[in-house]
Amino acid sequence: MNSKKVAVIIAHPDDETLWAGGTLLDHPEWDTFIFSLCRKYDPDRAPKFKKALKLLNAKGAMADLDDGPAQVPQDLNHVADLILKGLRCRTWNMIITHSPLGEYTRHLRHEEIGKTVMNLWIAGQLYSDQLLVFAYEDGDRTYFPKALKQADLLFNISTKLWQQKYNIMTRIYGFDQNSWEVKTTPKDEAFWKFTVKEEATEWLKSNSLL
Repeated sequence: MNSKKVAVIIAHPDDETLWAGGTLLDHPEWDTFIFSLCRKYDPDRAPKFKKALKLLNAKGAMADLDDGPAQVPQDLNHVADLILKGLRCRTWNMIITHSPLGEYTRHLRHEEIGKTVMNLWIAGQLYSDQLLVFAYEDGDRTYFPKALKQADLLFNISTKLWQQKYNIMTRIYGFDQNSWEVKTTPKDEAFWKFTVKEEATEWLKSNSLL
């Protein structure tokens, strides 16, 4: 039986673990490819990403999209080109990516990548049976990001899987236990799920993203 081909398209090395690590660890049988659009030449984060890939039983690649602290808005056509060039193919069983609404307040790259992937999927330039986008929020910075209970898919990660996820964040990526990243590391993972292009288009419209 062929394994499910899954593309995970994220902004930064660690986003794959932070927002979907438990899900990926729970499915080692998937043929997973993780594409990070930022930090390809980061001497610290890039080699750590490669180590994380091994623990997630995934392959991957990186690009060098601007990730400066000013968060200068990017041309979404440029983001789309990077995604299409960076992926191994355009047809997958499942694509997982950021929400165009972001996971917290706020990181423009997450939002741009989520919107671009959704638009590529709607336009048929990327194909998958399912498109999953992260479903988290932080109450406008009033608490650490948490999974949305009303999301289409909500997974309570086992203690064992969460510990593996926590270990990747601390031992591989090297975040201090008191860092925002580690304190955020969710024990629940949530996703909006789309299987029909019209539903995705309506979701974008309802959130004033079109």
